[in-house]
Amino acid sequence: MDLGGPYSNTNTQVEALEALIKKLPDTTTTTQPPAERPAPRRARQLDADRIAVLIAGYQAGSTVYELASRFGIERRTVSNILHRHDVPMRRRRLSPDQVQTAVHLYKLGWSLTRIGQHLGVAHTTILTALRQHGIPTRDTHGRPR
Repeated sequence: MDLGGPYSNTNTQVEALEALIKKLPDTTTTTQPPAERPAPRRARQLDADRIAVLIAGYQAGSTVYELASRFGIERRTVSNILHRHDVPMRRRRLSPDQVQTAVHLYKLGWSLTRIGQHLGVAHTTILTALRQHGIPTRDTHGRPR
């Protein structure tokens, strides 16, 4: 009668465990600390004087992008500051001549993006102007909608 069954010859199991133990890291030595990283930077806070200068700059005609670059902050931060201080935002609209140019170029087959780059505005501004003037638009493959 076999009392040990499959566990009676443990040599192969012991050898496998010893091989695994050899693969484990040495517990007597300490590991190196991770490389030092720079501390996270703190968000730049503008004081009241600099906020007043930022608002004055916007009201004098500077763009949000120009102010962001000048003050070293994100353009969204500039917009948030202006909204927080109830400064009316400028929306760049197309002049009637620019609208006519956009309509003409669109009918010639130019894309909204190309017209926008030509006129110095976003493609969505061109799309809005075309829709306001009842111009049927094309899909991205040039097919009428």
